[in-house]
Amino acid sequence: MTKKRAAIIGYGNIGKYVMEAIEASPDFEIAGIVRRNASDKPREIAHREVVDDIKKLKDIDVAFLCTPTRSVEVQAKEILALGINTVDSYDIHGGIVDLRRELDKVAKANNSTAIVSAGWDPGSDSLVRALMEAIVPKGVTYTNFGPGMSMGHTVAVKAIKGVKAALSVTIPTGQGIHRRMVYVEIEPGFSYDAVAGAIKSDDYFAHDETHVIEVDNVNDYIDMGHGVNLVRKGVSGKTHNQLMDFNMRINNPALTAQVLVCVARAGFKQQPGAYTMIEIPVIDMIYGNKEELIRRLV
Repeated sequence: MTKKRAAIIGYGNIGKYVMEAIEASPDFEIAGIVRRNASDKPREIAHREVVDDIKKLKDIDVAFLCTPTRSVEVQAKEILALGINTVDSYDIHGGIVDLRRELDKVAKANNSTAIVSAGWDPGSDSLVRALMEAIVPKGVTYTNFGPGMSMGHTVAVKAIKGVKAALSVTIPTGQGIHRRMVYVEIEPGFSYDAVAGAIKSDDYFAHDETHVIEVDNVNDYIDMGHGVNLVRKGVSGKTHNQLMDFNMRINNPALTAQVLVCVARAGFKQQPGAYTMIEIPVIDMIYGNKEELIRRLV
């Protein structure tokens, strides 16, 4: 079996766990890691090829975009144009349709595939929500996150001027409503009021109750654990009071990384274009012989 050669774009929390997930996968190998500063090589990647441009790596089949959400569209377009598949964990729910549409055009023009918003939410939770709605067509689904660290929200806070370090924790209050607890270290010369105002007005936080708390050391508060509770109550056919409840407690970046690897596998089985996870057959995400998987899982 010829393994698919993967490039990891970015080496933060998700990038590190993507590396581990690829190392544990029988059908992928790491071709190299792309970082802005290619000379910055922590000990665990000292044996890896680290470059500042994906074009410096050879024979790449797929690129894992482990960079902030707001950089995904530009990076994905550049890489898809090279004929290389991409997977990302873009997490701004309101922008997914537009991102998919934009990447679809580039992917089709260059015989490549893009799997967008492939984390756990959006991502694997999207699959659960879709299945719930398929079998209970009428009703309401509530998605309750946490309590736990939100990587996307944390990255968004770190990008705000005056923030030295940050952590955003999501607290569920019920029925899909959430509170954001944001812990920040503030750069000298910046005021708490200005930083807190910028955080609360950012689109990541503007729609939720948000509390900004200044602390001496953000690292004292960091815990990668997270979770979700999905609840749907509604009607199947003409029968009321159908109730479904799905729970998950996870290490946030580790699960995101594993999802990225499984959808990268599925990307090679799709026609050129851009896809979300609910458009891809689940069986395409799993390594193994299709008939054996059907025998074991159905």
